[in-house]
Amino acid sequence: MLAYIVRRILYALPILIGVNLLTFWLFFIVNSPDEMARMQLGQKRVTPEAIEKWKQERGYDKALFYNTQAEGGAAFTNTIFFEKSVRLFVFDFGSADDGRDIGYDIRQRMMPSLALAIPVFTVGLLVYITFALIIAFFRATYVDYLGVVLAVALMSISTLFYIIGGQFVVSKLLHLVPISGYDGGLAAIKFLVLPVLVGIIGGVGASTRFYRTIFLEEMSKDYVRTARAKGMAERVVLFKHVLKNAMIPILTGVVIAIPLLFMGSLITESFFGIPGLGSYTIDAIRAQDFGIVRSMVFLGSVLYILGLLLTDLSYTLVDPRVRLS
Repeated sequence: MLAYIVRRILYALPILIGVNLLTFWLFFIVNSPDEMARMQLGQKRVTPEAIEKWKQERGYDKALFYNTQAEGGAAFTNTIFFEKSVRLFVFDFGSADDGRDIGYDIRQRMMPSLALAIPVFTVGLLVYITFALIIAFFRATYVDYLGVVLAVALMSISTLFYIIGGQFVVSKLLHLVPISGYDGGLAAIKFLVLPVLVGIIGGVGASTRFYRTIFLEEMSKDYVRTARAKGMAERVVLFKHVLKNAMIPILTGVVIAIPLLFMGSLITESFFGIPGLGSYTIDAIRAQDFGIVRSMVFLGSVLYILGLLLTDLSYTLVDPRVRLS
């Protein structure tokens, strides 16, 4: 087990290096340091002196990858890539282009993202699996047909419709919760009720169809027919055998989604004014702040790789036939 974990971590390093290089390269193709300075200074006519001063203060006056004016190892270390991107591997996120501490921002914004994502994730998972089991239990009946039609209809509607519709009906017409905003402590609940509800409803269609397909596939296997032949009730077959054997594909989708709990929801947080990592990333993209963008892309890659590792490890818990060597 330990050897497998070490091997997977070693496999992940080239992926993280590649993601880091690609993000750095793409960003500087779109924007040169001079263009970044002009945008951050927010002036139509900026003097060359002001641009140079901005670049020097933020370390963008150096070479990108290789400094021909430096000697020895400094030719690689005294570069924008080393100072801005290589340090990410020790989780030194540095400063944003406007001077803010990115690590501090991430720590502050992580909790609002988790406060929104964890209820959506846990409650949504229970709702989706329950609906899928009910539909599978009544397969080939009107309940099954209506459930599939409803799922297709729900997944065909844009998430923006649920957000805007929810804000209009629940907040503006009924005045049950605020339209947007956020507050700390228990006061955050009134701001999170609507985003959580929207997040759960927005995922009902696709998730229910996905889990229904998994359950129906399991129900067609030999061990299910054997259990029925022994006289077991359909309810027992479904919940005791089918659900247990369907855990591997369910875990694949569940564990991979864990990184999203930390990264936040880009659209939902932006529309509801929740100061999480999702809105933080959107704001950085709008401002073309390379420091924040590269940090969030790198953090997302690390969390995604950890999610894949947890997926493989979780297989051994639900299926003893799976062995890691």
